[in-house]
Amino acid sequence: MQTIFSGIQPSGTITLGNYIGAMRQFTELQDEYNCYFCIVDQHAITVPQDRLQLRKNIQSLAALYIASGIDPEKVTLFIQSEVPAHAQAGWMLQCVAYIGELERMTQFKDKSAGKEGVVAGLLTYPPLMAADILLYSTDLVPVGEDQKQHLELTRDLAERFNKKYNDIFTIPDVRIAKVGSRIMSLQDPLKKMSKSDPNSKAFISLLDEPKQIEKKIKSAVTDSEGIVKYDKENKPGVSNLLSIYSILSGKSIADIEKLYNGKGYGDFKSDLAQVVIDVISPIQKKYHELVDSPELDEILDHGAEKANRVASKMLGKMENAMGLGRKRR
Repeated sequence: MQTIFSGIQPSGTITLGNYIGAMRQFTELQDEYNCYFCIVDQHAITVPQDRLQLRKNIQSLAALYIASGIDPEKVTLFIQSEVPAHAQAGWMLQCVAYIGELERMTQFKDKSAGKEGVVAGLLTYPPLMAADILLYSTDLVPVGEDQKQHLELTRDLAERFNKKYNDIFTIPDVRIAKVGSRIMSLQDPLKKMSKSDPNSKAFISLLDEPKQIEKKIKSAVTDSEGIVKYDKENKPGVSNLLSIYSILSGKSIADIEKLYNGKGYGDFKSDLAQVVIDVISPIQKKYHELVDSPELDEILDHGAEKANRVASKMLGKMENAMGLGRKRR
């Protein structure tokens, strides 16, 4: 059975885009692959975080993973900082990476642009991301288009390490979802829906109340044409809403277009809001049962224990390959 690794940062509210592009896909993958799903809290601290809010976000994200359909009996769900091998392997891979290739990372350039003081971790976190993946002999990494560059770097670092030291790493492949990998902002359909968007109307949180969801969808940017039709280039707002409707309802875009033929955006948006609410409501119910429960702590304890066992073995191979410490027998 092939292994999949994926991580989400606990740096803000989880959006409908995260659910469609990641969590919903994970529930399908867990039956076919050996899955490691990680809450990458060490990545979150590359930008300032309130410690109490970060702890709350970690707990919340863990509960949302399970509420979204992840089965802890089938997958390994854990918190990155509870597995020390990630930071240790990340440092070792920093010593394999070149500054030039880290400076070329698009996300580093975007997040550091115009800032006087940039923390070193913002530059060096791609090797930590590579460590996250390589510690588990990962075969496939499901990512959005915006993370492809980091995965290419991970492959480069793994190949460089294998050639220079010892052939121990599996070279992971990228798995990009055929549908839903790029759900766009409700207020600016030319950019991706993001939990860090300062405009709360731009995204739907998985924890939004039904009235909030309805209001956000009704205020979503469309156009003046009034025709429900998929045309990504000329009608990006409507096309984005059609994609969400199709993915969550299981209906084809062509069938949805027929359904609203001759109707305006009002009916379309109202029905879409109900489709979203119907999907999110059971997730929220399960989430509230789990988030402060001993059961969630037990799941995370068990996940950390298993992840530590696997990651520590690979870390030992890395240390032996680089000549660190005393040789493990």
